[in-house]
Amino acid sequence: MRASDGTPIVLLHALPLDSSMWRAQTQALTARGHTVLDLDQRGFGAAPLGSASPSLDVVADDLAAALDRRGIDHVVLAGCSMGGYTAMAFLRRHPGRVSALALLSARATADSPEAAARRRAFADGMQGDATRGRLVEATTPALLGATSRDRHPTMLAELLATARTARPEAVAWAQRAIASRPDSLEVLRATDVPALVVVGDEDELVSVAEGRAAADALPRGTLVVLPGAGHLPPLEAPGPTTELLTALHDDAAAALRTAGGGR
Repeated sequence: MRASDGTPIVLLHALPLDSSMWRAQTQALTARGHTVLDLDQRGFGAAPLGSASPSLDVVADDLAAALDRRGIDHVVLAGCSMGGYTAMAFLRRHPGRVSALALLSARATADSPEAAARRRAFADGMQGDATRGRLVEATTPALLGATSRDRHPTMLAELLATARTARPEAVAWAQRAIASRPDSLEVLRATDVPALVVVGDEDELVSVAEGRAAADALPRGTLVVLPGAGHLPPLEAPGPTTELLTALHDDAAAALRTAGGGR
């Protein structure tokens, strides 16, 4: 089966970025003949925030509606950080529409009460003129691993510029939505498709152990630990991330052929 005939690949971005974080993967995968949808999630990039209460279920339904408008039934779904949490909400809300799954820098468990409280405090701070800038400057560097911060100062500068220009109300909405997400381990246990869980070995926000727990829950899950990468593998390890997504799509295509009796 030619890549252009295969299942579309949907890429969901991290907070506080937009779909442009996947630029390297979109270009490479498209050049290989894949159909790629790198979508802005609610409130980021070109997507309006709207008036709904904060919930990843809302964002998952946005994705389902976007696919329906395009006449797409099944996708290879990849999400990084917030995008991974949206992907798990999509699995819960719209079962059977994911042919293969990649979770990058996303844990499957809910936030502890303390972690949820920190997210909500962050959301409150983002909506205060006196606190917003300090929060962005203090927290954004942790999105990159130490190697990226040391070797690629331009990457950090660009990331800070993006974080400064993200709409504060959208960042606050997303943090509240993430804080209220449920545990997704049971959802992953029911997701019997080719699946990758990707964690950078320098990720300061999601540990390798948390990635392993998500991979272990998936019936066909594989844990991949990327050396020298932090919380944003699509930016910090663009080539390896592209290769992982290509292999995942190939696995999904092979599974489809097997299910169809080799057709």
